[in-house]
Amino acid sequence: MIDRAQVRRIATLANLALTEAEEETLAGELSKILTYIEKLSGVDVSNVPPTAAPQAEGSFRDDVLVPSLSAEQALANAPARVLTTFAVPKILE
Repeated sequence: MIDRAQVRRIATLANLALTEAEEETLAGELSKILTYIEKLSGVDVSNVPPTAAPQAEGSFRDDVLVPSLSAEQALANAPARVLTTFAVPKILE
C-alpha cells in the first residue's frame, strides 16, 4: 500500500533523514498498520454506544488552591530575564 516515494514524502514533512533501508522498512511497517486499520473498519460497532469508554473512579479531583512560586523564585535560575518574565531569543521576524 505504501511505497518508498510516499515514505520519503512523509519523512520530508516530518523533517526526517532516512536511509534507503529505513525507507524500505517503514514502507512495510506503515503498510501493515494501514492493513490492520482496514480490518478494524469492518468491525460491526452498531450495538456499541458512543460513550462506551469506561470511567475510572476517582480520576477527577477537586481543584485545590495551593501556594505557588513567587516571580523571584521562578526566575531564580533563569539564564536571562526582563523584569518579572523569562527572556528568550526572538524566533519570528
